[in-house]
Amino acid sequence: MTNSDDSGIDPAVEIKPFDRRFWDGADTFTKIGNSAVGGKASGLVHVRNILARRFQRERFPSLELNIPTLTVITTEFYDRFMQENNLYGEVLREYRDDQIALIFQRGELAPELVGDLRALISHVHTPLAIRSSSLLEDAMQEPFAGVYGTKMIPNNQPETDIRFQRLVEAIKFVYASAHFQKARSYLKSTRKPPSAEKMAVIIQEVVGKRHNGRFYPDISGVARSVNHYPTGHATPEQGVVSLALGLGKTIVDGGQVWSYAPSYPRAMPPFKSMAILAKMSQTTFWAVNMGKPPAHDPIKEAEYLIRLDLKDAEWDGTLILTASTYQPQNDRLVTGIGQEGIRVVTFAPLLSARLFPLNDLLNHLIQISTEEVGSDIEMEFAMTFSRDADTVKCRLGYLQLRPMASRDKEVSLSSVEMQTEKVIVRSSQVMGNGIIEGIADIVFVKPETFKLSETARIAEEVEVLNRKLTEVERPYLLIGFGRWGSSEPWLGVPVDWSQISGARAVVEVILPDQDIEPSQGSHFFHNLVSFQVCYLTILNNAEDRIDFGFLNRQEALTEMTFIRHIRLRKPLTIKVDGRRGRGIVYRNE
Repeated sequence: MTNSDDSGIDPAVEIKPFDRRFWDGADTFTKIGNSAVGGKASGLVHVRNILARRFQRERFPSLELNIPTLTVITTEFYDRFMQENNLYGEVLREYRDDQIALIFQRGELAPELVGDLRALISHVHTPLAIRSSSLLEDAMQEPFAGVYGTKMIPNNQPETDIRFQRLVEAIKFVYASAHFQKARSYLKSTRKPPSAEKMAVIIQEVVGKRHNGRFYPDISGVARSVNHYPTGHATPEQGVVSLALGLGKTIVDGGQVWSYAPSYPRAMPPFKSMAILAKMSQTTFWAVNMGKPPAHDPIKEAEYLIRLDLKDAEWDGTLILTASTYQPQNDRLVTGIGQEGIRVVTFAPLLSARLFPLNDLLNHLIQISTEEVGSDIEMEFAMTFSRDADTVKCRLGYLQLRPMASRDKEVSLSSVEMQTEKVIVRSSQVMGNGIIEGIADIVFVKPETFKLSETARIAEEVEVLNRKLTEVERPYLLIGFGRWGSSEPWLGVPVDWSQISGARAVVEVILPDQDIEPSQGSHFFHNLVSFQVCYLTILNNAEDRIDFGFLNRQEALTEMTFIRHIRLRKPLTIKVDGRRGRGIVYRNE
């Protein structure tokens, strides 16, 4: 989303000025400053208008739906910070991310901003999320999702001075993240000049509840109106919802989540057995640390986050509406946690038992958001639940709305084309749509040296080659094993988008002993769609194929421990049939 809609009206004019009150002010959506509010905040203005005009509140009487209370620091304060601390120009180019973060921590914010922040924090004692809202972030064709920093602070210290200092540190961290290597790579890949980007910052309440020394929502989720990985009877147009227990970091990082098509909320994922489903489901979750303070580290994004086990969630009572129980003695999955067994996060009490009409609610939000935006959308949300007699009450915080780039014209792949002898890659599960030509470079993970224990090192090697190829503007085909973009090394190669930003197509080879869903991490997925990068998955079946023999016979331009780079005499052709969910890569020599 851009900073003005089709009518030319700047969303910033719809935001009331901050009146130095956060919870009890005249408005729960305010701004500090008079300049741009950035893409993320603009999107939330749009959400506010959609909910006011279109949401049918009478259908959900036990629901509290809103945009969590926030204020936006507009881009003028970012400009002033950069200018008054002499940070513009080439001064940051040669520094590492941690060095840049330290330089920004030493900078001073504008005095009038400091006054507003001090007033805000003096009355707020609950966790806050300090979020980026850059000019390019969440725009229709700009793949900037997840590029910049978000820092959550517990804000529970009794001393106002300490709470204020932690807030200021978090804002400076978000400012600094606009200059990290990841952001520079993204900006270069979009061919935008550095001057095109400015940073606004959102200060927003964290949706959740406190449980002992931790704070988190019962559910974090991402819903999309289109799904390029449909399973069972679902079609791409029926969309997809991904849910996780705890903070949304699990989804954003490409961790294990529960995904389903809204048209089939009771359908189980296509695992071979309940035992595999139990093994591959979410086993940990993220929360804000409200207990013993960690070592002070203002340049660490996850400084105040903690990762916990499901036993902690069961102790907190947050599995009651989110989990089922696996009984290994009969390979059976039972809704709820009323029996002994292994807890599995399936959200069945809500999706199957319908203790609250969660799926109806999400369907309605997807529908009205898509209709109002006029394109396929992705929305992020967080939810908490409580019980009142026989009624389950819910609070849903609508956190983000962004359009997804529309797919290209229809591509049809015949059975004859799928079986051509020149095929290097044949996939029965793809993301994207279109025909890509002109790529002669292939970067692939070598099967003989691949180890899940070495995926972090593999990511580093990929980043080195990506940088070399992007510098000479040579797009490439990337091939590897397991999930690309997962934060879990045992699922695949834990790259972020900046490390593979030059790839025009990506191939994910599922290992023989793996049975996992393909990558659908929120930000990784959004950037694939925005860049219109095709993503092909090679499954463990007779139909899919990858010809490593051909790849290994080609002369290597670069040979590393885990990675090989080759260049063909004639460019490849990549065809992806998004409607039928299949694709091929074939050579033209």
